[in-house]
Amino acid sequence: MIFNTTHTDKEAKAAIKDLVGDSYSFIESIKMKGVGSKRMVVEDVSVRFKNILNSVSDINYGNIEIRKKGILVHITKGLKNYSWAIPFYQLHIYNTNNYSIHAQGNFVRFKSNRLLKENKKFLDRLLDLKIKSDENYSFYDAVK
Repeated sequence: MIFNTTHTDKEAKAAIKDLVGDSYSFIESIKMKGVGSKRMVVEDVSVRFKNILNSVSDINYGNIEIRKKGILVHITKGLKNYSWAIPFYQLHIYNTNNYSIHAQGNFVRFKSNRLLKENKKFLDRLLDLKIKSDENYSFYDAVK
């Protein structure tokens, strides 16, 4: 679910908290070595998210914030901020020629450039948290 987070909205804040949990405290974020990525260039988005990208030829930037039960993908359009809340159980990550995040029938694809390489440690940590979250929801046992 995507929210306009330019201005504080109590309903949006409560919905985000329900979907992806609370944000980490200052001490917890230091122990995790950061819970937010640096900015990355958004290369493409799904059809339903086209309206949150700049319509002119400006570069679109986005970043990722880790929450306790999921992530927030923040995208900036001019002076407006949009946040896409994704619980870990809906999150799918693909690292091919580009780095893309898929969930809820939508996706955000980040351009593979210097900015993406600067976030490699953060993205690896995000993938580890996703795997750890998936271990909590084991629905079947491996065949022995």
